[in-house]
Amino acid sequence: MKTFEELQVDLGSVWSLNRPGSDVDHVVVVLPSFSLGENLLSHYAARIPALEHRYLVTSLMLHRIEACELIFLTCQAPGRRVLDYYASLLPWSRRDSARARFRLAVVPDDSVRAIAAKLLDRPDLIGALRESFAGRPTFIEPWNVTDREVQVAERLQVPIDGTAPDLWHLGFKSSGRRLFKEAGVPVPAGREDICTVDGMAAAATEIRGQDPTATGVVVKLDNSAAGDGNVVLQFGELDGGAATREWIATRGAALPDWYLRDLSSGAVVEELITGTHFASPSVQVELSPFGEVRVIATHEQILSGDTGQVYTGCRFPAGPAYAPELARHGQAIGKVLAHRGVIGRLSVDFAAAQTDTGEWQLYALEINLRKGGTTHPYVVLSHLVPGHYDADAGSWRATDGTPRWYWATDNLVDESWLGITPAGVIGAVATAGLQFDARTGTGVVLHMLSCLAIDGRFGLTAIGRTPEQAADLYERTSAAVHRHARRA
Repeated sequence: MKTFEELQVDLGSVWSLNRPGSDVDHVVVVLPSFSLGENLLSHYAARIPALEHRYLVTSLMLHRIEACELIFLTCQAPGRRVLDYYASLLPWSRRDSARARFRLAVVPDDSVRAIAAKLLDRPDLIGALRESFAGRPTFIEPWNVTDREVQVAERLQVPIDGTAPDLWHLGFKSSGRRLFKEAGVPVPAGREDICTVDGMAAAATEIRGQDPTATGVVVKLDNSAAGDGNVVLQFGELDGGAATREWIATRGAALPDWYLRDLSSGAVVEELITGTHFASPSVQVELSPFGEVRVIATHEQILSGDTGQVYTGCRFPAGPAYAPELARHGQAIGKVLAHRGVIGRLSVDFAAAQTDTGEWQLYALEINLRKGGTTHPYVVLSHLVPGHYDADAGSWRATDGTPRWYWATDNLVDESWLGITPAGVIGAVATAGLQFDARTGTGVVLHMLSCLAIDGRFGLTAIGRTPEQAADLYERTSAAVHRHARRA
């Protein structure tokens, strides 16, 4: 039995097979394992199966890579209607072949745990998976990589296209700030390695002393995701002449017990970036097993929540005023990470603020050494409208030279949709003439349909030839589902 390190030596040769035109039979195991902290997992709880199902869109690669068999691991089987739906988005001549090369591997377990942990409890399923590879080159495509995913890889005896757990700390907020500085990428004023409320207060006082016009600070737990570890403290809430340090200390002490407990493991305090106009772009980077760095996309992230820190959707690509600079920063950061041994998909979040003179300034905020909310929309575009992202121009060019834009979300939700069937939503979108059309390379692709039964939520990617068309498709989808719900 090879160790994880020994298995990873073979990743490059297997990974290289998973390209259009490859004629070597191989297997990709999609492992959407949300190996997160207990607090984050409990936050998503009942939605975990639906979040896993976001990555069913990976099956769209099968019409382009005909030597590939894809095994999708999940704790809950999606309905046959959903699987048929994804096949229906492919060119007619390749649907049957793609459907035949897609296999589900269900680990029936509704506990609030990552699918990797559940699989490790089932040596019988692991054995059956290994046997099914039949000696073919195989690798795991993960959501993130922790010790659990490493154990899965070792038991299956296949490599992982992801960053080893001993490098996981590079994605922590404090490590990210140091790495950004090393790469020559600007960061907000702030301080790393904050572990106490007193440290929070001292950092906030320092930030305000450096810039009296600062409007507030953001406290970010080192090991957190999707904005769930972020707390915004607005200086405008200061009572009378209270000192910044005293006020922050009081506010910090009132944070939930779980937050203060996680704070002891590390956090950053940064100036809250504001401007005449503000945006939250990100850059998506792929680091190959050979150390190559490729910027594959930029996005505008849509944030919501009480403090505007929680990711809910995205627009592709990022704003033209700063998309090229965003890509250059992504390339610089990617090079530093590749030198450290990082591989796989990652993204870097930024803040973009427009000054009174109209100039945009970018500030790097955090590194996500995993897949995220912008990953699956990009997968949809890249496999249904093959082409490339022109980093210098900040645009997607299909193989025929035409551009594309998209609007995407995981959070189209309405309580009146609770209990609507996936088939009903699929039908409503198709009846409205909105479903993706392979002939035009435009339309709507749905995902996360199993969440309709949980809280009336689903996701979509709306692809258009103009930003306006993408927005129109997005809005019309919501209207079509509302009409269907009224009739149901």
